Amino acid sequence: MKLYALIGHPLKHSFSRDLFTNKFKHEGLDCRYQNYDIQSVERIRDIMAGHPELCGFNVTIPYKEAIIPLLDELDDTAKEIGAVNAVKVENGKTKGYNTDVYGFDILLERALKGRQIEHALVLGTGGASKAVQYVLKQRNILFSTISRSTEKGTFTYDTLTDEVLRKSHLIINATPLGMMPRIDEFPDIHYQGLTHNHILIDLIYNPKETAFMELGRTWGAKVYNGWQMFEEQAKKSWELFNSQ
Repeated sequence: MKLYALIGHPLKHSFSRDLFTNKFKHEGLDCRYQNYDIQSVERIRDIMAGHPELCGFNVTIPYKEAIIPLLDELDDTAKEIGAVNAVKVENGKTKGYNTDVYGFDILLERALKGRQIEHALVLGTGGASKAVQYVLKQRNILFSTISRSTEKGTFTYDTLTDEVLRKSHLIINATPLGMMPRIDEFPDIHYQGLTHNHILIDLIYNPKETAFMELGRTWGAKVYNGWQMFEEQAKKSWELFNSQ
């Protein structure tokens, strides 16, 4: 039986195992999907050594960047982004890919509906944020990043002005704030500055509606969660795991 997996910490929020398990059952595939909630990314070496049937695994927070030095090879896109969320295992060798970009691009297309955006805000600077930034660059959308640290983002949450917020009609939450089980958390931006011209995308899909989305809707913004991105990146991961 072929084994596929998800590594990260924590994993209680993730639906990956359910999604793939249902797929295997529906299609009659002799495969299983296992969660590995690991405290250190180096543990993946032990998992691979103990499971020679492992054919591929997905990577989630906080290891999308930390996994890279442990891999034998990187796809060109993953190398440019600097983050990996899918790893193919073949003959004991590992190759990292980024399928988040594929999923986010589809979600973004749905959210924009052909609308041209001049400037976006990306909340967070981690692995998920890097995939978002890559897609925005590909679409020639100017953006600023927001971080808690002055060393990482264009702005910190404290220095983000209402003027920048008003002109940034696309805002993407690429942080884990609001994810199950800590559903009361949300990025600290001035939501009162939002209007019906704003589009808010939360990469989180569990819960279905986050506090970030609820606050955005309260002030007139259109809001989208990350479910479609999750589904599409999973489909792309499966294609890569089984590519020749």
